[in-house]
Amino acid sequence: MTQANKLTALLPMKAHSARVKSKNFRLIAGKPLFQWILDALLAVPEIDQVVINTDARQILADEGLVESERVMIRDRKTELCGDFISMNLVLADDIANVPSQHYLMTHTTNPLLQPDTLKAMIDTYLRAIGAGTADSLFTVNKMHTRFYTETGDPINHDPANLIRTQDLPPYMEENSVCYLFGPDSFAATEARIGRNPILYPTPRLESVDIDEIADWFVAESLLQRVAAGETLPKEA
Repeated sequence: MTQANKLTALLPMKAHSARVKSKNFRLIAGKPLFQWILDALLAVPEIDQVVINTDARQILADEGLVESERVMIRDRKTELCGDFISMNLVLADDIANVPSQHYLMTHTTNPLLQPDTLKAMIDTYLRAIGAGTADSLFTVNKMHTRFYTETGDPINHDPANLIRTQDLPPYMEENSVCYLFGPDSFAATEARIGRNPILYPTPRLESVDIDEIADWFVAESLLQRVAAGETLPKEA
């Protein structure tokens, strides 16, 4: 990408994880978890640089990851460490210190996201920016299912008039897989989602997010197939 249209990927990575111990660096399907998404990002030529904001520089070095032409490792400030720090504060620190026209933010816990999917969402975002029809993009799961409130009240359907779930109006669930935005969009909302975002459905299998130990087993099973050369189906 040209310097006038620079795209920087932000990949925050902390040493501690509350529910799956040391998950960012734990071996999964042949390599550390963080390496899966990092490899995908580096396989996308439109991404000029990957910035890793971390309190685990030494752990990364032990795993063989050091800074390079396309990888910058930033030591996380002490006041931004901890399990209850807003991710938007971490992103704000990166944006203030690493100027770029566009930012893509994703997580180590989304190891199944593929380079062609990243490229497609980048293309969608840049076209919308050029046309002035959006200021940001975030990924979603497109849900065709029957929803209820906690008290059992139907939300998007009539239990007395059942229709096929695929014919229900879809609900969009933010899945935290990926965000695209510019510095002006971030400044306007102080958040990675701007005022006029694109909601971008990601393929179902690429949207697996490792939060609990059960998610780890699901991701590991799928990654073993990817490592064996299988191509994941693209159904959203």
